[in-house]
Amino acid sequence: MNVLAEVSGNIGAIGYGLATLGPGIGVGLIFGQGLQAIARNPEAYGMIRQNMLLGFVLVEALALIGLVAPFIY
Repeated sequence: MNVLAEVSGNIGAIGYGLATLGPGIGVGLIFGQGLQAIARNPEAYGMIRQNMLLGFVLVEALALIGLVAPFIY
């Protein structure tokens, strides 16, 4: 018996689905480690929060690039 798997739909959508894995993991790591750092050193809340938000913005920029890239090619 010969079974053939077929991918139907837009390949760009599949590419974007794969491209969201990295930023999703990155956001989880950023906020998880940030909250752990705040719990260990509450006096540094402002600096840790600032760095968390900056990291979040950069990671989300990668997600937006992943959204646009399949439509370019």
